[in-house]
Amino acid sequence: MSGEMIGLLGILIMVFLMMLGMPIAFSMIMAGFLGFACLTSFDGGLFILSDNFYTQFSSYTMLVIPLFVFMGEIAFHSGISKRIYNTANAWLGFIPGGLAVATIGACAGFSAICGSSAATAATMGTVSLPEMRKNRYDLSLAAGTVAAGGTLGILIPPSIVLIVYGIQTELSIGKLFIAGILPGLLLSILFIGIILTMCIIKPSLGAPAAKSTLKEKIRSLSGTVEMLLLFFLVIGGLLMGWFTPTEAAGIGAAGAIVIGLIRRSLSWVSFKNAITNTTRTSAMVLLIVAGAMIFSRFLTISGLPQALAEWVGGLNASPYVVLLFVMFIYLIGGSIMDSLSFLIITINIFFPVVVKAGFNPIWFGVIIVILLEAGAITPPVGLNVFVIKGIAQDIELHTIFKGIIPFLIAIFLGLVILTIFPDIVLLLPGMMR
Repeated sequence: MSGEMIGLLGILIMVFLMMLGMPIAFSMIMAGFLGFACLTSFDGGLFILSDNFYTQFSSYTMLVIPLFVFMGEIAFHSGISKRIYNTANAWLGFIPGGLAVATIGACAGFSAICGSSAATAATMGTVSLPEMRKNRYDLSLAAGTVAAGGTLGILIPPSIVLIVYGIQTELSIGKLFIAGILPGLLLSILFIGIILTMCIIKPSLGAPAAKSTLKEKIRSLSGTVEMLLLFFLVIGGLLMGWFTPTEAAGIGAAGAIVIGLIRRSLSWVSFKNAITNTTRTSAMVLLIVAGAMIFSRFLTISGLPQALAEWVGGLNASPYVVLLFVMFIYLIGGSIMDSLSFLIITINIFFPVVVKAGFNPIWFGVIIVILLEAGAITPPVGLNVFVIKGIAQDIELHTIFKGIIPFLIAIFLGLVILTIFPDIVLLLPGMMR
């Protein structure tokens, strides 16, 4: 049996194990070990297991994941999310659909200190949904806004998905972070445009909130100081070349603790909860990454990704046809699996194909994240939709899915804009030292 056939069989085994209910990390580990042992030897398979686990869990670079997760947890337990929402509401609440617009603004702000889509949706949902309910907002609009706004958590840096993409493809995490800023702002603007359009056409969907005075608006800005400070310290340091991504994550986590202590909003119980949640999330992500590395090394020696890239190159198809095919795969995959897991499983298969087609790998990373964003709010799974369902159990799933349809249109429009104008993605990374 050829190496390529063994590689394909390994993928089928992995999928079969996941369908049996085995955790994704262990499915990749098992399939990777069996495939590697088949292509080399049983001892070679055992070596790849021990070597990859030691390498991943002792890697200095991998520290960036738990540190950024910890920063987001501390920010949440310090009440930063509530203060960000209050600021956005004070400045934007008076316009049509103002509370929904403020929710998008708050999600974008919280995404700057939290790298998780589900965490952003859950955090801002607990803050904004009660306010929109109180003001009799249409439930579809309210739930759809929070679910869609949460997707910004994996695009606006720091992003756990972009970190893992950078590690898997050996690209600069700093450049990937910077590349996500302008697309994140573009999607935020498109989301806000969708809300305004809907609420102007049909005002009953979301009435404006009470207008804040200038004094109240200025006073509310104090709630965003810490968020802006953390963002510019971390991302500005990366852009200026002051820190490596790992150093930036450590400084951001320390800064979040200092802010919580100064504001006296971080209790000992909250601190312990932040550590517990960080440990749980980081262990899950690191185990998935370690499993992905084992599976990736198996695929590499099988020759399947290289063969696929050569086959696509031999088709003489337009690069954009290849891109559309890959984009379709990520959209569908993101709708039935957790975005991080699907990225890790597939990136070593499709990355060589897209690079061979001539697309910039930094740009492609941002496009993948946006596609996974769309998947996070697309049936049949749509992780963010179920997060919102968990927060507001009385809202039916079909009501939430109905509410995300306009935001999916905005995401697809954003993808078209970024494909036509790739410099939107590549402008800031090109300025890095």
